[in-house]
Amino acid sequence: MTVPMPSFADNQTQFWIFAFVFGVVTIMGFAAGRWRRPASIHTLEEWGLGGRAFGNWVTFFLLSGDVYTAYTFVAVPTLVYGLGAAGFFPAPFLVIVYPMLFVVLSRFWSVCHVHGFVTPAEFVRARFGSRGLGALVAVLGITATMPYIALQMIGIEAVFTVMGLPGGWPLTAAFVVLALYTFNSGLRAPALISIVKDALVIWTVLAAFIIVSSNAGGWDGVFRVAEARFASTPRTDDGLLLDGHDQLSYVTLALGSAVALFLYPHTLTGVLAARNRGVLRRNLAALPLYTLTLGVLMLLGFAAIFSGIEPVGGDRNTVVPLWFNASFPEWCAGLAFAAIGVGAMVPAAIMSIAAANLFTRNIYREYLRPDASEAEETTVSKIASLTVKFGAVLVILLLNTQFAVDLQLIGGVVIMQTLPAVAIGLYTSWMHRWALVAGIGAGLAAGIAMLYQIPQRGGPDGTTVIREHFGGSAWPLSNLGLDTRSSIYVGIVALGVNLLVTALLTPILRGLDRRGDADRTRPRDYSADEGDPTIRRMSELVDGGTDTEGREHPLLTPRPGRYTPAGMYRPR
Repeated sequence: MTVPMPSFADNQTQFWIFAFVFGVVTIMGFAAGRWRRPASIHTLEEWGLGGRAFGNWVTFFLLSGDVYTAYTFVAVPTLVYGLGAAGFFPAPFLVIVYPMLFVVLSRFWSVCHVHGFVTPAEFVRARFGSRGLGALVAVLGITATMPYIALQMIGIEAVFTVMGLPGGWPLTAAFVVLALYTFNSGLRAPALISIVKDALVIWTVLAAFIIVSSNAGGWDGVFRVAEARFASTPRTDDGLLLDGHDQLSYVTLALGSAVALFLYPHTLTGVLAARNRGVLRRNLAALPLYTLTLGVLMLLGFAAIFSGIEPVGGDRNTVVPLWFNASFPEWCAGLAFAAIGVGAMVPAAIMSIAAANLFTRNIYREYLRPDASEAEETTVSKIASLTVKFGAVLVILLLNTQFAVDLQLIGGVVIMQTLPAVAIGLYTSWMHRWALVAGIGAGLAAGIAMLYQIPQRGGPDGTTVIREHFGGSAWPLSNLGLDTRSSIYVGIVALGVNLLVTALLTPILRGLDRRGDADRTRPRDYSADEGDPTIRRMSELVDGGTDTEGREHPLLTPRPGRYTPAGMYRPR
């Protein structure tokens, strides 16, 4: 099948269906501010976490919007289109990650609800008694999230390209609208819109599965054509099966991606919005079902090969939208485009809120305005969320898309360095705060040094050097003088360096430090649930003693000097 260059005149039906769905979603985004309307939305608990009151269904849609993003639905099948088996690494990493999430995140939910934490950096600050370490975790979280937000836009940009829309103004307009309703409604907006997003995605997956199955040859023909295509290329790293030299990279990338996923601030923000531990655990047990949809979408890379799809202007991110446009009826292609677009808006909104909360709580309030009111805090977070979104738009408009993809890979290496403080910190406070700082520094230095050594390769045989440095995340073992084509994911090595430095320095520093245990959490904080009298609303922690409606809250007697979100220890 020969697919002509996209023309807006030939995509009128697709555009108007996309515009209609986008309009409905925009109305829902603004209306979400009145959904379960609180007494005041001008607190981070309400604006940034939806009042911590989402039940089973809303939490399911919110977490699926967090994990399964537009970039996943566009980039993963694109990687399968180019390399075959190597593009399937998200399948094992999503199998690995949910048991990890089930075990770890319920503890995170409990301790954050007891103390009123909004960000993982606040937990780190209280657990290890170091606001500097907390601020470092916040900076790493913001740094890793920024390219992730930019990558959501790649999905929408690919859709606009296939519909024949010009330049960057449609992308800018889409994210102006996103910024406005996020500013107005906070986390309630992506939570409500995620319901529409999931309905569109499931519709698209079913339509794709049926259309491929009904074609001549069905899925068997698709695999045979894909196998012949990979066999005819001069590349050695593509095919329906992994080459022996690619297996180490595949395994470490899957494992590293699983570790990074639950450390990203937007994932933890969705977790904290759940009403109780039961809601969280039920959804973490159910979400692996959603991976089945991702499996079908991965196979669309092979379907695009079968249909003879060629990317627009060499941009492989357009492969899946082009296949939708060529294979679906016009109205159905419009709905598929809307699924990609809305699938980008939901995670981008959550990510911007998470990054804004990190800045507000762990930088602005910690260092600039310790006595900021809840209303001022919320206003700062809203402005920060706008800044993050428009910064991400500039990344897409001013930089090469492939470079933005590389930034996301670097972002994974960055966020993995918070694992000792955040994830391991949920189980022990043995690690010394300065050892954690040194470990993060060593891990980042090792990771950046390795990323610098990786060239970006392309061309027909996959060996032509396009860029000398920061060209990917798989570090060749040949750099160690080994005679092999195998490589390893940089994030795993960098995390290993981090853990080693932290473990070696902690006994030494704990022996020299006379400060003693600075942990402001208690063992029972990690198992508290809804209804436990130790769980308090943020307004109580900031204003003391009452909830948002002025009612007294039954409290157990806390230890003197209880940690507050303002970064102070308020004696009782």
